[in-house]
Amino acid sequence: QVQLVESGGGLVQAGGSLRLSCAASGRTFSSYVMGWFRQAPGKDREFVAAINWGLGITDYVDSVKGRFTISRDNAKNTVYLQMNSLKPEDTAVYYCAARSGYSGLYRDPHQYDYWGQGTQVTVSS
Repeated sequence: QVQLVESGGGLVQAGGSLRLSCAASGRTFSSYVMGWFRQAPGKDREFVAAINWGLGITDYVDSVKGRFTISRDNAKNTVYLQMNSLKPEDTAVYYCAARSGYSGLYRDPHQYDYWGQGTQVTVSS
């Protein structure tokens, strides 16, 4: 059974940085795609970034390109989202998600099978 546990959220001033972690267990994730999504109050869940665990290829929504970096640590079975130059509009609950995938990347949250519980990120102006 796949389990995803996020951590690292918090309150930060605009321009600051946070690093989110997603500890994954229950599978060998080398053939999985891991995604980060976020959901602000009253809005739909939004794709932020994804990484193909085996290939290491990545994808980002335009609004975070150049500011956020997704990465994975094979030894720790953990995926990270380094968030720099944070803006108030980045405020949301951030979720880690997983699905099997050998060669692709996915942006649609309905294409993911497993989800973490979410971690709150609040950026003050």
